[in-house]
Amino acid sequence: MILSGYFLAPPTQLAAIRTALPEHIRLSRAEPGCLCFDVTEDPDVPGRFDVYEEFIDADALRAHRRRCDASRWGWIARDADRRYTVTGLNE
Repeated sequence: MILSGYFLAPPTQLAAIRTALPEHIRLSRAEPGCLCFDVTEDPDVPGRFDVYEEFIDADALRAHRRRCDASRWGWIARDADRRYTVTGLNE
């Protein structure tokens, strides 16, 4: 399962997102089934964060989404404009 793309942080939440991101990455990488989890801010577009995630299967990706939705990160990044593509998920 591969999720790739980017999200745009609202200017009013940008500082909080930057602060919370390292913990979000750490927790995501520690999840069962996480093979790769990278989020980096685009150096040319402040507030744009490029995302690349790999999970072992659909269940691991779904568990990640549930954890994120219920987390501090989910609250802080709730208004981000997400533009992702998921490859390998047949829903």
